[in-house]
Amino acid sequence: MASLRITYVRSAIGQKPDQKATIRALGLRRLNQTIEHQDSPQLRGMVHKVRHLVAVAEVR
Repeated sequence: MASLRITYVRSAIGQKPDQKATIRALGLRRLNQTIEHQDSPQLRGMVHKVRHLVAVAEVR
């Protein structure tokens, strides 16, 4: 199964509290941090909510 590589590229300062909480729930703590998660509909929804703050790449 594919996974997603998510990189935190833009600060959440000034964003809505629910978007800040989504960044934290993804496991992102600092800018330019990269994490990998297994692809799922729930994860895609979280990424969609903060798509202006992160960069996403699919990893096979």
